[in-house]
Amino acid sequence: MRMRMYVAGQEAHGDFEFAELALGIDVDLFRGSLEFETDGERAAREDAARDILADLRAEAEAGDEVAGWDALYADALTHTIPFLRSVRAHRAGTGEAA
Repeated sequence: MRMRMYVAGQEAHGDFEFAELALGIDVDLFRGSLEFETDGERAAREDAARDILADLRAEAEAGDEVAGWDALYADALTHTIPFLRSVRAHRAGTGEAA
């Protein structure tokens, strides 16, 4: 039997969705997708992430402590490289040995 997780009345299907619902942060938006994305898609995602991060920082400066923590989390996600994406790129022949 699997325990169901709910945040604000919405069921979360997995840990990432739970964190997204609880924190209000879309991990893929800030970290990047684990799947292929075009240069245009990446640029659009990064622009949206920058705008949202700027809004979170402004809310934090205005006294919203939760927004401050969300901004720190979102900013940290922008400095990560999804492991699976980096492995796929290496296997695709982009490495020196290929």
